[in-house]
Amino acid sequence: MRGFTSIATEPERQARLRDFDEQDRQAELDLESLKRENRNFIQVYEKGWDRLDTLLQTKPQAARLYAFLARHIDAGCGAVVAQQEFLAEQLGVAVITIRRLTKWLEDQGALVRIKVGTGVYAYALNPDEVWKSWEKGKDYAAFVTKTLAKKHQTDIRRRLMVMMNDK
Repeated sequence: MRGFTSIATEPERQARLRDFDEQDRQAELDLESLKRENRNFIQVYEKGWDRLDTLLQTKPQAARLYAFLARHIDAGCGAVVAQQEFLAEQLGVAVITIRRLTKWLEDQGALVRIKVGTGVYAYALNPDEVWKSWEKGKDYAAFVTKTLAKKHQTDIRRRLMVMMNDK
């Protein structure tokens, strides 16, 4: 039989197990290599393009913010942590404009805001619209993952759950 490897003896079985281990190690190395090659690639899905088209027509400043966040999301969790003041400077608008735009985008289901500090938020984009990592990493995206927070911070969990149920 072609492709058949005898494992009748214990040494043959051990050798075959070593072969399997080596194949698994090589597959992991290949995957890591693909991830490194893909690290600067931002995927925009049909829903993301639809969102961007709508934003460009209805709220161009929100489209600019959405694109800025998409460009800078972290590949590990699908989020950007930024000061509102920094975002305002980058977009050439007032801080109050950033507050209004991020609230509006959150209300539209385009992102989740989680307060990290005074004027600092983690902004997670919907990974079904824009994603910047290996496909399987979506399960760990800030937008869809479990959120650890104190018991009295149920609003964070509620906002994430509402957005997840909208899929």
